[in-house]
Amino acid sequence: MKKLYFLALLLPISLLAKSYLISNIPVPKTIILNLDPYPCDIECLEKYLKDGFIFSFLAHADHKLEDSDLEKAKEEYWAIFNGKKISPQDKVRIAMLLPYKKITRYAASTTNASFAYLMSKGYPFELKGYNIEDEGQKEISNALKKIQDDGFKYVIAPLTQDGEETVSKIDPQINIFFPTINKKESHSDSKFLYYGGIDYSAQSDMLLEKSASPLVIFHDESDIGKQLSTYQEQAYRTKFSQSKNPTVIKYPIPQRITNLEDKLKDNRRINGGSFFINTPIIKSGMIMSQLTLFDTNPTNILSTQTNYNPLLLSMTQSRDRKNMIIANSITHNNDELIETNSFLSNDIVYDWINYTTTVGVDYFSNIMSGQNREYVIELQNNQMVYPVVLVKPSVSKFIPFESNEEE
Repeated sequence: MKKLYFLALLLPISLLAKSYLISNIPVPKTIILNLDPYPCDIECLEKYLKDGFIFSFLAHADHKLEDSDLEKAKEEYWAIFNGKKISPQDKVRIAMLLPYKKITRYAASTTNASFAYLMSKGYPFELKGYNIEDEGQKEISNALKKIQDDGFKYVIAPLTQDGEETVSKIDPQINIFFPTINKKESHSDSKFLYYGGIDYSAQSDMLLEKSASPLVIFHDESDIGKQLSTYQEQAYRTKFSQSKNPTVIKYPIPQRITNLEDKLKDNRRINGGSFFINTPIIKSGMIMSQLTLFDTNPTNILSTQTNYNPLLLSMTQSRDRKNMIIANSITHNNDELIETNSFLSNDIVYDWINYTTTVGVDYFSNIMSGQNREYVIELQNNQMVYPVVLVKPSVSKFIPFESNEEE
C-alpha cells in the first residue's frame, strides 16, 4: 500500500549546521501522515511549503528511500524553496568569536539570534562558535587563525571595546562584524571590520532637544554610564551655550544605593528639571519611583536604549513614567524572525545586542547567498546606521512619543 511519508529530513540543526553547538534546544518532532490514496507530486509539495511547512520535506514513496533518492529529493526541495537548485555544499558559513567570560549570557543569546536567523531562511548553513577565555591579543589571534584555517570568511564578534581594540591592532584580513560596538568608539579604518552597535550619542542628541533646565543626570559606575553622562553634559552645555548658565547636575548612583532622599527631598535646584537616566532597568525604576515620592515635579524623564524594556512597564507606576521619553533604534521588525527567536527563548524585539547581531548575520548572509536582506539598514563607512525614534511608555506598551493614544 502506497503511503506518503512526511519526514523531517531537512532540519537545519542536523543536516545544515553540523558545526553548531547549542544547549537546551528541544528535539524536533517527526510527523508521519498517511495521505494515501492522494498522491503528492511537486505541485502538491509546493503547496505544503507555501502553507507553512518550511522545515519539513514531503516524499511520496512505495519503498524505503535509498541514499540516491534522498539526495534527489533534497535537490527538489531546495529548487522549490529557493526558486533554484542550491547544493547543500554551497552553505552560508559564519563563525562566531565568543569571549564567554566577558559577555556572559550574550555568548548564548547572540549565538541563538544568529542561529534563529539562518534557520528561518531555509538555505544550507554552517554556524560555528569559537570560545576564547579573554580578549588578549594571543587568545584572539589564535582564534582568528583557527577560524581562517577552517575556511570561514565571515565572523560575528560580540566583543567588548577592549576586544575590538585588540582585533584592530591585529588587523586581520577577514570580515568581522561587531554587534556590540559603534564605530564612533573605534579608531580602525580597516575595510574588513564592520560595526553594528547602537549610536548612543545620536540618541542623546535627539533627547536633549526635548530637555529643560536644569538637566539632572543620573548614571551608574559602568563605562557606558560614565561615557553617556559626560557626553550629555557637554552636548547640553554646547546646545545652550548662548544661555548665561546652562545648569547641569550629575548624580552617580552606586550599585548598592536604594535611597535617594538626600539628593531629591526638598532640593529646589532640581525641581522642574529634565532628568536623564543612564542606569540599568532595575535602578531606573527605583530612581523614577523616588522622583515621584519626593515631589521633584520633572518636566520630563529622558533615557536612551538602555531602558527600552517591557520590564519598565511592570515595575513602575503610570504616574512615575508619565512624562518619560525613550530613544529607540530597534525599528525594523520581522515577525518570522521574532517567532523563531522566541522558539529559542531569545529576544530581538527589545534586546538591542541580539537585534544588531541579527542585522549583522543578515548583511553577511546577503553577501554569501545573494538573497535579499531582511533589514534594509544603511551601511555608512562600515557602520550600520539605525534610525532613531522617540517613544513613551503607556499602560502596557511603548507608543510613539507624538501619539495621542490613550494612556
